[in-house]
Amino acid sequence: MTDPIAVQLSYRLGGSDGVAVESRKWEWALRTLGFSVRRVAGELDDGLRPDDAWLPFLAIDPPPGAVTDAGSLASAVAAADLVVVENLCSLPLNPEAAGLAADVLQSHTGAVVFHHHDLPWQRAGLSSPPGIPPQRPHSLHVTINDHSRDELRHRGFDAITIRNAFDLDPARGDRERTRDDLGFGADDLVLVQPTRAIPRKNVPGAIAFAGALAELADGPSVTLWITGPPEDGYDDVFARLVRESPVRIHVGRAPSVADAYAAADLVVFPSTWEGFGNPVLESIAHRRPIAVGDYPVLHELRSFGVQLLSVDDAEGALAWLRAPDPSVLEANVEAVRPHCSLEDLPTRLDAALALLPTR
Repeated sequence: MTDPIAVQLSYRLGGSDGVAVESRKWEWALRTLGFSVRRVAGELDDGLRPDDAWLPFLAIDPPPGAVTDAGSLASAVAAADLVVVENLCSLPLNPEAAGLAADVLQSHTGAVVFHHHDLPWQRAGLSSPPGIPPQRPHSLHVTINDHSRDELRHRGFDAITIRNAFDLDPARGDRERTRDDLGFGADDLVLVQPTRAIPRKNVPGAIAFAGALAELADGPSVTLWITGPPEDGYDDVFARLVRESPVRIHVGRAPSVADAYAAADLVVFPSTWEGFGNPVLESIAHRRPIAVGDYPVLHELRSFGVQLLSVDDAEGALAWLRAPDPSVLEANVEAVRPHCSLEDLPTRLDAALALLPTR
């Protein structure tokens, strides 16, 4: 007897963006549940596997000459017992691709899970075309937070929440080697903002916080380290922010996520909007203190009982850095473990799949 086939369908898979990272975890969970998993996407950032279907017209920004082809997409998902749609029919960054996928899936005979990482009305300036998200019978809608689930419910969708999942006991990174390789001094105060430089990540807020901390610290050199590049047309604004910053700004990735958190003294996350906010949980997992802004979903994470610093309180952050309490970091891990442990993801996903309506 062959394994059931699951297809993950998205604009882009295999990269380091939040959707790709969480899709990779779902792929592992699906394989744990006995599925054979294939990928269908417009971009596959980690290279093509033998069973991937690369359909460039599905990309957020299709390359010149990409031809939209409903037949190719239908063929790519035809044999799937389960299609997991990773944000493609949630956030219409390529409205033509989103609409085409919704139409093709209406005729698909297998089960479909719409895994919503973002929704169109949650992004300023983004249109909400008819049929996105799709009202497809015999489907399951899964959100990554209760905020989105409630918004879907008010729009006539039944949905469940499966929060993003994390290895809460990861291997530690190499602090000294990473700091040396990136040119950070042994006594430098390094603040990492583990995000791309785009408007909603609020780089000005991170710079203001870093500047306030530098004034209060009155001694160690302060570096703000932003791991991702400017995107979404933010290049010129970001270049000006770097020029005018009162503290040094370093841009670039560490060899690994673990190395990035190990090398930093404090994580900074001033975002104004996040579908979930993976760096909050990643910093907790890696036992690093984090200073956060105030985005709508954050209250759900706070409700678990975690203690977080604030980008509006540089004095409180400096007090922590001068007298850290590791027991608080361990307590944060245990507070989130019942809700966001990667170890439990297969069980959560299995329970969700059991809710799929049958034809």
